[in-house]
Amino acid sequence: QVQLVESGGGLVQAGGSLRLSCAASGRTFSSYVMAWFRQAPGKEREFVARVAWSGGNTDYADSVKGRFTISRDNAKNTVYLQMNSLKPEDTAVYYCAAGLIYTLVARKSDYDYWGQGTQVTVSS
Repeated sequence: QVQLVESGGGLVQAGGSLRLSCAASGRTFSSYVMAWFRQAPGKEREFVARVAWSGGNTDYADSVKGRFTISRDNAKNTVYLQMNSLKPEDTAVYYCAAGLIYTLVARKSDYDYWGQGTQVTVSS
């Protein structure tokens, strides 16, 4: 069992930056592929970024490439999402997720554990 707790969300102006953190419980954090998803009001939950077990492989949604960076610290059981050049369309609840497999295309169904989410609001 893995419990995930996100933090770092908030209100920021367009062009600003935020850093999200996700702290995981358990002693097997390095066994999991970690990902961030987001869900805007009235929309489906969508993939944002993922990082493989050792942090060597990362993958991003086209909409955030070049602006967001995912990283992990296995010693601290924590995954991060650095978000720069934020846009109003980045406004959403951001969720951390953990799964055991790294498939060709990231899917919600790959992830077994989810956090409660943290709100990110970008004002124009």
